[in-house]
Amino acid sequence: MSTVPDAQGHFGPYGGRFVPETLMHPLQELEAEYSRAQLDPEFQEELDYYLREFCGRPTPLYFAERLTRELGGARIYLKREDLLHTGAHKINNCLGQGLLARRMGKSRVIAETGAGQHGVATATVAAMFGLECVVYMGVVDCERQALNVERMKMLGAEVVPVRAGQQTLKEAINEAMRDWVTHIRNTHYILGTVYGAHPYPLMVRNFQRVIGDEARRQILEKTRRLPDLLVACVGGGSNAMGLFYPFLNDASVRMVGVEAGGEGILPNRHAARFQGGSLGVLQGTCSYLLQDEQGQIQLTHSVSAGLDYAAVGPEHAWLRDRRRVEYTYAKDDAALDAFHRLARAEGIIPALESAHAIAEVIRCAPAMAPDQVILVNLSGRGDKDVSQVAARQRGSGAA
Repeated sequence: MSTVPDAQGHFGPYGGRFVPETLMHPLQELEAEYSRAQLDPEFQEELDYYLREFCGRPTPLYFAERLTRELGGARIYLKREDLLHTGAHKINNCLGQGLLARRMGKSRVIAETGAGQHGVATATVAAMFGLECVVYMGVVDCERQALNVERMKMLGAEVVPVRAGQQTLKEAINEAMRDWVTHIRNTHYILGTVYGAHPYPLMVRNFQRVIGDEARRQILEKTRRLPDLLVACVGGGSNAMGLFYPFLNDASVRMVGVEAGGEGILPNRHAARFQGGSLGVLQGTCSYLLQDEQGQIQLTHSVSAGLDYAAVGPEHAWLRDRRRVEYTYAKDDAALDAFHRLARAEGIIPALESAHAIAEVIRCAPAMAPDQVILVNLSGRGDKDVSQVAARQRGSGAA
C-alpha cells in the first residue's frame, strides 16, 4: 500500500500547499533539497550516525510483563521512544531537518511547540550544529510545560510566549509562520509534525519511520511474528505515522490512532478531529479540522499539551478514508489513569500524550487472546508532566 503523495503533496483529497506566495519559493527549495538528500549516501550516513551516536537509536522494544499480567489478555510491547535523547521521538525529525538546514546554508532555525518536546529537540539540534534558534510556544503551554521552557533556554534558544487566541499550539504555529515569511533568506522552519504544506507531511513521516522500521525488526526477532495491533497517540500525528508506515502493507496488522477526547466530545472541550471535525484548510494544508459552521476554528482542550491541536495530519485522514487505520479517542481521566497505571506496574512514567495510547491498550488488551501481541509507541517520557499531574491530584484531593 503506497502512501507517497502526488507531486503537489496530496494524499487523495488531503494535503497540498496552501500558503502565501512568499512561502512558495522556500517550500520548493526545501522540497528540492530534501529530494536530493534522500538520494545522497553521505546525507543518509550522517543522519544514521547522529541517530545512533547522539540520539541513542535503536530504542528498545520492551515486553511490559506486569501490565500484561494485570490486564490478563494480549502481550504488550512498548517501543521505548521515551529513552531517546531529549525524552521523545521528536528529535528524529529535528535532526533530519537540522541537517537539511545546514545543507541549505541556513544560519537560523525556528519552531513551534506545544508539549515542549519538539522545542527542546529543535534547541538541542541547533546547539549541536551552531544555529540560532527561536521557539514559539503558547502562554498556556509555557505554564503547564515550564520545565521544557527552561530546558530550551539552557540550550541557548529564545522562547517566545504567544498570547494570541487560545494561547496554545495553533497560535504558536501562526507566529512561527509569520517569522518565516519575514526571515526567509537565513531561516529554516523545523515544523514538528506530519502537518503543514508539502513537503512537510511527507518529509516528517519519512524522518520518523525509523520508529516503525526498528519496531518491525524487533518484534519479529522477539516473537517470530508480526503484532496483531499497533497503537499510538495522534496529535498532528508524527509518532503514529512513524510507527504505522512500515506496517501498512501487512494486512494482518490492525492499527489504532488515539486522539485526545478531553472532557468529552462536546464543542471546545476536546481535540478529537475525527470525532467532531470536518474537512477544511488550516496552516498550509487540507485535512480534518475542528471548526464551526462558518469555518471558524474551534477551541480545543486536552490534558496533554502535545495533543491539544485543532487539525490532524493529511496522511492520517487519507488512511482513515481507506480504512487502513482506525481512530478512536481517550478522555483526560482515562489518560491520567493510564499514566499512573503504567508508572506503578512497570516503573515507567509516560508523557501524557503517550498515556492516551496506553489508555486504549488498557481498554482493549483484556478482550484479546493471550497469544496475541500489542505493540504501542511510548512516544515520550513524563518528566515534563509530573508537576501538572501532581497539582491536579492535589486539587482533586487524590492521595
